[in-house]
Amino acid sequence: MIEKNYKYSIETGKIIGLAMEVHKDLGNGFQEVIYQRALEIEFARNNIPFKREFEMPIIYRNEQIGTRRVDFLVYDKISVELKAITNLEPVHFAQAINYLEAYNLEIGLLLNFGSASLEIKRLLNKKMSEPGFS
Repeated sequence: MIEKNYKYSIETGKIIGLAMEVHKDLGNGFQEVIYQRALEIEFARNNIPFKREFEMPIIYRNEQIGTRRVDFLVYDKISVELKAITNLEPVHFAQAINYLEAYNLEIGLLLNFGSASLEIKRLLNKKMSEPGFS
């Protein structure tokens, strides 16, 4: 599912595998918080380091202008955003990418539990691969 040459492929593969277990057991049709709680149980059972609803600062021009709670911060380096909707829309991708950029994270996952099959999107903060990024 995840190519081995992707950055953090082992970690994201584990996250995706556990999300697939949750979706297989629960199916679709629940509110997002139900999937968050189930995934939290799976992370703990599998010794995956995570923070749920971790509040992170939003920085603009070196000043904090607000905060946002990421659904999960896993391995202290991967943002995991959950949705429980029928279809992901462009706004959901834009939101998840904005979080990566605001949090200074390189990799994120957008997981949608609302469709018949778990929908998985791997996201990359392209600003971090630009020359001179700090």
